[in-house]
Amino acid sequence: MEPGRIPPVNRAIDMRRAAGVLLHPTSLPGKYGIGDLGPAAIDWLDFLASTRTGIWQILPLGPTGYGDSPYQCFSSFAGNPLLISPQLLAADGFVSKEVLAYYPKLPNDHVDFAEVFTAKHHLLDVAFEQFRTAGPSEIVDRFDQFTTDRAEWLDEFALFMALKRVHDGRPWTQWDEPLRTRDSSALDAARERLDIDIRRQAFRQFLFFDQWELIRSHAAEVGVTIVGDLPFYVAEDSADVWAHQDLFQLDENGRPTVVAGVPPDYFTDTGQLWGNPIYRWERHEAEGFAWWTDRVAAAAAMTDVVRFDHFRAFADYWEIPATASTAETGRWVDGPGMPVFERFQERLGNLPFIAEDLGDLSDAVDALREELDLPGMKIIQFAFDSGPEDPFLPEHYPERCVAYTGTHDNEPINGWWPEALVLERTYAREYLGWDGVDPAGRFIAEMWDSRALWAITQMQDLLGLGSEGRMNSPGTAAGNWTWRMGPDYADQQIDNLLAINQRYGRTGTGRP
Repeated sequence: MEPGRIPPVNRAIDMRRAAGVLLHPTSLPGKYGIGDLGPAAIDWLDFLASTRTGIWQILPLGPTGYGDSPYQCFSSFAGNPLLISPQLLAADGFVSKEVLAYYPKLPNDHVDFAEVFTAKHHLLDVAFEQFRTAGPSEIVDRFDQFTTDRAEWLDEFALFMALKRVHDGRPWTQWDEPLRTRDSSALDAARERLDIDIRRQAFRQFLFFDQWELIRSHAAEVGVTIVGDLPFYVAEDSADVWAHQDLFQLDENGRPTVVAGVPPDYFTDTGQLWGNPIYRWERHEAEGFAWWTDRVAAAAAMTDVVRFDHFRAFADYWEIPATASTAETGRWVDGPGMPVFERFQERLGNLPFIAEDLGDLSDAVDALREELDLPGMKIIQFAFDSGPEDPFLPEHYPERCVAYTGTHDNEPINGWWPEALVLERTYAREYLGWDGVDPAGRFIAEMWDSRALWAITQMQDLLGLGSEGRMNSPGTAAGNWTWRMGPDYADQQIDNLLAINQRYGRTGTGRP
């Protein structure tokens, strides 16, 4: 390392041999149409602790927008009100048991986001009216302190959501010009006119973070590390872009001139056209990467470890003309590189990060990750299509990495296996010395037996599910993120998971 160079920013992650499960809170069981931060989440943490599983990995927790994707949120700082627990609202006196009894009966095997949105937001409106008209002084004081502490992002977010509500949910780029361009007098008038609705939005955030802190506290108590996820890009229709238009490559109407995605890859023949606006990095650098540092600080405050989704874009990223219909047309552009991480450390100290370094990477990406000493990711599902030198084969894993059966973008193993190429199935059986029976169980065992200090499986693989358990199909805009597990998961898996954790020496807490 060069003299004077800031040391690797990731030394705070003390990786010890441990096991984990990837499960987003929306997939937890329960009777309110979507998994939430209530008793079922506490039961889940107790299940992990009882099986000596030290890691719970989740997806981004922000308020979902287009396509219900946690990677397309209305804010990268706010929490998702749909995760607020109705049971805890009743327990805290914000809604009565009678009101809760009228909550509509919703499916419990998948999330119907449209129905959940209507039902949950109605309940939250009732809770806000109770707080506004009869909230105990202690709760009011805590709410006021919350709004003060988070004012830097909360004020803009609450105004943004209040404006979306009066605009029937339309994107901010379709609002009247004074609001779209953030004319100060128009914003002041909107704040005065929408004062109650702005407080309503802030109250929802207060409830979310209050309940999330209960989850964080219980996780620490039972020795479970929570791994969060920070998307590299933010949604075009978000408070982030609306409030900081100068930090993004936009035209005079606020629309992106170039957008994000990836070229053709393992998942899609035409690439993935995400559509997120791309940063004006020279502006970020001129401001000392202040907005990015705030964003990382907020993510780090919510979880124990942060996974940088699409880490490669810090080194180089695929830039697509906004007029393109697929991601095939684009170019590679250099990312911000080491200076942004130096800024993170200068302001925040050493923080625990994991790099999502999947895909066809340039040498610059590997060099940046290695200089930062960030653990990367290995996916066994990718291992069997290119021969004995494939870096996803377990024999090539370094200790300092996180090994997965698959991520939220992968087909569960038992769904992928029957459709895998013949050469993949043939080589997998040969490599593993295995007869092809129970592929999910066999792949989990291989991950657990590997040198990787952390091994994580999707809950769907632990349950042996097939294609019906897929969380997301990259390149598709509808039908994703809806999977939920049944309430009997512990009865099915508690002995099995404990046994494999003990067999392969993965009973550590994983806590940094």
